[in-house]
Amino acid sequence: MPADSTQQPLADRVVLVTGAAEGIGRAVALAAAAQGATLVLCDHPDADLAAVYDAIEAAGGAEPAILPLNLDTADERAARTAADLVGETFGRLDALVHCAAFAPYLARIDDYEASEWERVLRINLTAPFLLTQSCLPLLRASRDAVVIFTADRVSRTGLAYWGAFAAAKFGLEGLAQVLAQETAGNSAIRVASLDPGILRTGLRSRLYPGEDPFSLPSADTAAPAYLQLLRCS
Repeated sequence: MPADSTQQPLADRVVLVTGAAEGIGRAVALAAAAQGATLVLCDHPDADLAAVYDAIEAAGGAEPAILPLNLDTADERAARTAADLVGETFGRLDALVHCAAFAPYLARIDDYEASEWERVLRINLTAPFLLTQSCLPLLRASRDAVVIFTADRVSRTGLAYWGAFAAAKFGLEGLAQVLAQETAGNSAIRVASLDPGILRTGLRSRLYPGEDPFSLPSADTAAPAYLQLLRCS
């Protein structure tokens, strides 16, 4: 029986979500699976992707794939290997959603450790570039593909103490705009940058340990905005 496009608007769409083990990535993955998408769950090899996998299956979603990828150390070869695995399994990719994020602390530029600066830039900017670049052939194999970059308030207006994270997010915004220009009119790839706002996530609680997390909206509240972009245009 054909899928009900009203209840399953993402049926038959293959969606790769980074940072899928927790926070916004987990929320997007579960919500997309509930609307019929087949998920490729991507996160650090030590992350608990099995819990998200089990939650999708328990809810009756399509069987997801697990793609461990350490964004901290991922290089061009690792990104290509990841894309090759997706290609061998599905033959195409309909959506790439960048939700993974990392910031170790808030600090003045005076005090920011160079090693942490490089790590933050790699996870939040270089790794998304490498994975996107490697997945472009798979995205071009889709009839309606989308790349979604998760932006932040500090990606448009720099804030004191956000250091490398703000710099990386500014760069990610630039990457999104450049890619949008390069794919417009010559492919079926859409590019979006989405700021989900301040949410109750592990990253937020690590940076603001004294803040009441329940004073913030849950990560689940961001999912509808992502789902809207994931649907065929």
